[in-house]
Amino acid sequence: MGGYIFTAAVLLVHMTQLRAVFLDLDDTLLTYRRSPGELLTASFAATGEDPFFDVKEYYAIFDDYVGQFTDSRDVRRACFEHLARDHGRNPETGRRVAEAYAEMRDHTAVDLLPGAIDVVETLAETYPLAVITNGPAEAQGKKLAATGLDEYVDVTVFAGDDASAKPDPEPFERALDAVGVDPAGAIHVGDSLETDVRGAAVVGIPSVWIGPEDPLDGIVPDYRITGIDALLDLPLFRA
Repeated sequence: MGGYIFTAAVLLVHMTQLRAVFLDLDDTLLTYRRSPGELLTASFAATGEDPFFDVKEYYAIFDDYVGQFTDSRDVRRACFEHLARDHGRNPETGRRVAEAYAEMRDHTAVDLLPGAIDVVETLAETYPLAVITNGPAEAQGKKLAATGLDEYVDVTVFAGDDASAKPDPEPFERALDAVGVDPAGAIHVGDSLETDVRGAAVVGIPSVWIGPEDPLDGIVPDYRITGIDALLDLPLFRA
């Protein structure tokens, strides 16, 4: 089981009023069997192009485009065209790499992270659960269905489709409205300091960050765990 760290000032208050749990999806509950980096490398190879950007550059601009399209292929194409222009390449080159990537990406080829299903099953017995995930519904919904998580989740907010992408407050506010709790009565769990922790904090929702070490960029979560399997070890779930 992973370890956990929490801020005591939050703990005493939150233990008595937790009424709903919000969860990120990618790299919080599940992961692709074939990583985006592996697919990107294969996509460049399939088109005969030397790699001119990496997966970090892709994800750095992903949220800028996710709210503009309802299909993940369109989001990816726009990102790759953008990156092609940034690197002095023809946008058509980026488009061809995006098409090769789309042909190889299977949104049902995902695996739950260790302990995820046990955590979700246990939480669902006590709390309404909401998944708040950045990404088009057509892609993220397939992941939920493929893993069986959709059976336990009461509300899903496809940020970028249903609302603005995290860290915008809108997807968190939608989840709060849907489950009928105020920010202090919820907690949000995710692996991104920027989109999950910062986004939840703007709305006033306490957060659990899944991270291997203390945060370095000044965004401080209320709790930190090293994996979703450690979530139920937090004292607020054992009150």
